[in-house]
Amino acid sequence: MTVALITGANKGIGFETARQLTEAGYDVYLGARDVERGEKAAAELGARFVQLDVTDDSSVTAALATIEEAEGRLDVLVNNAGVLVAEPLDGPTALQVFDINAVGIIRVTEAALPLLRRSENPRVVNVSSSMGSFWANTTPGRVEQGMFLPLYAASKSAATMLTVQYAKAYDTIRFNAVEPGPTATDMTAGYGIDDIARPPAESAKIVVRLATLDLEVPTGTLQDKDGELAW
Repeated sequence: MTVALITGANKGIGFETARQLTEAGYDVYLGARDVERGEKAAAELGARFVQLDVTDDSSVTAALATIEEAEGRLDVLVNNAGVLVAEPLDGPTALQVFDINAVGIIRVTEAALPLLRRSENPRVVNVSSSMGSFWANTTPGRVEQGMFLPLYAASKSAATMLTVQYAKAYDTIRFNAVEPGPTATDMTAGYGIDDIARPPAESAKIVVRLATLDLEVPTGTLQDKDGELAW
């Protein structure tokens, strides 16, 4: 079976990604910081639970060690864990947001690389955002142009650049970033997108598409439901 790990997967897009990959026959490890919520979500889906806090090196190391012991490899990594914080715009908040949205990708990816290298078709999907795209933020008519979310946008720009850099460094692993689209989740509530937000299950489809690609596909891209995005 294809082995997948999804971070921040006890709810929202991560949960629906776990559901769809499980239904596709993948052996899914559902990573979540909260043990009770994570175990409940994994039980609902028939997935496996691993406690994983992307801001905690020990937690990340332990989660990947669990997968290594059980599976010996990892085929798919979905770096989904993220946070949307608009204010206060200060140093401590910035450190918190970047620690989860960008540094967390580094922690988990670096821990997962030895297992990904053992896969015949390793794929990494980083859930990013077009809010981190210079093109999207400066194009008239785009919803991003009218939104002021500096910490979220900057951290997601970092997530996309990390995707590009990892793709350059590891040409045998498919690294891609995804813009899942405006989604109705706990994280986005109150940010003025209710009228255009779609269900998490719809947004998860693009994540799943990139997670199930073969080796003969692009790497180092940012994509949404319609294909590759400028950024």
